[in-house]
Amino acid sequence: MRRTEIKSLLQSRDYGSEVVVQGWVRTKRASKNVAFIALNDGSTINNVQIVVDVDNNTTSILEKVHTGAALSIVGELVESTGSGQSVEVHAKKVEILGIANPDEYPLQPKKHSLEFLREKAHLRYRTNTFAAIARIRHNMIFAIHKFFNDRGFYNIHSPIITGSDAEGAGEMFQVTTLDLDNIPKTKEGKVDFSKDFFGKAANLTVSGQLEAELAALALSKVYTFGPTFRAENSNTARHLAEFWMIEPEFAFGDIVDDMNLAEDMLKYVIGYALEHCMEDLVFLSNRLTEEEKNKKADEKSMELIEKLRFVLDQPFERLTYTQAIDILKNSNPNKKKKFQFVIEGWGADLQSEHERYLVEKHFKKPVILTDYPASIKAFYMKQNDDGKTVRAMDILFPQIGEIIGGSQREEDYEKLSRRMTEMDIPEESMWWYLETRKFGTVPHAGFGLGFERLILFITGMGNIRDVIPFPRTPMNLEF
Repeated sequence: MRRTEIKSLLQSRDYGSEVVVQGWVRTKRASKNVAFIALNDGSTINNVQIVVDVDNNTTSILEKVHTGAALSIVGELVESTGSGQSVEVHAKKVEILGIANPDEYPLQPKKHSLEFLREKAHLRYRTNTFAAIARIRHNMIFAIHKFFNDRGFYNIHSPIITGSDAEGAGEMFQVTTLDLDNIPKTKEGKVDFSKDFFGKAANLTVSGQLEAELAALALSKVYTFGPTFRAENSNTARHLAEFWMIEPEFAFGDIVDDMNLAEDMLKYVIGYALEHCMEDLVFLSNRLTEEEKNKKADEKSMELIEKLRFVLDQPFERLTYTQAIDILKNSNPNKKKKFQFVIEGWGADLQSEHERYLVEKHFKKPVILTDYPASIKAFYMKQNDDGKTVRAMDILFPQIGEIIGGSQREEDYEKLSRRMTEMDIPEESMWWYLETRKFGTVPHAGFGLGFERLILFITGMGNIRDVIPFPRTPMNLEF
């Protein structure tokens, strides 16, 4: 017989039928005559109860059944008389596929800290929390691809190894085949990259945007969804060295089109989560409520599902950076110096505390800020006529701050070249990017969404290390 997934089994009402169910033991409790096993196979957050009669045939097997063991059960599907479940399986045959020694298996049925589970990342999928996050993560991947596909965008694969720095940040991982114990040097004493694999310095990419722009200037609408890397030595709950980015680029559009696309995409994927992941979201919401039960009312997070509907059910507030600075400068937290970074005036780089104030306190809705000072934004952004600002846009969410950053791109060759010179970005390594502005250039725009930041928001988790299977952070490369 074929195995039936537990998700399907729990929805079945084919009472009396014989089924095969396989999974891992969450708990076992036994009396003299009967044993109850909670089995889970990852297809749903819910377990199926296996009822085993204790007799001469099952006693020796049940003695080896502990939390973490893998079982194959042949049994009869029956209507459950217990609360919280509609069906259960009365076992006819119990087979142990893999044992789990209770003296060694670290995930016993008790509460484990997230810090402990990060040390057991090879097993933490077995917990309800991380299985729920994994299922939500999958659904969000699918929803993003579906959103863009249904709107005529083409997915492209941008390179992971690059010779350019898209952000001008300089915090990149180097890629080399040089013998690190015998590095070739030039006459000037510098590393001789001509002896390296690519004949020049190479890095892991921080963004697929620049290559996506090239494709958009031929295919009109494209997006990338791939891994990106940043060698920023920042060990915080918001930083990863390896993460995934969604970066759409489209031709024949401006900053308003960019904002519209970004807002539509965020609402689509959040709506998809509410429609397809409700059981997991309810579990994570309850987990968050339990986690914060001892906090003061004003310190507690917004209830998770309420927070998602908060984003879904209202239009995003749109205003300029200049307007935002005026609001922040005159706000009570700023006047009373309660902000960690007090806003002195125009030109300040907004911090998460400022972004959250605008969203959670002032407007009480998601916010899109536009027209930032050129001095705090990347070289490729469209320059406004005022000579001070660029057509950038950031989307700000409750509890998380910035979730999307984007802009209309500078299509004017002379302006782009001049800006690159101002920011010390060598034209000889970016000639191909500049050249697109010479051959049939058009207005175009795009944005970047950090996938893990989106999952952080949707799951309500507090640390970005907990929404990616195997986090890469400073001094951490265990799995």
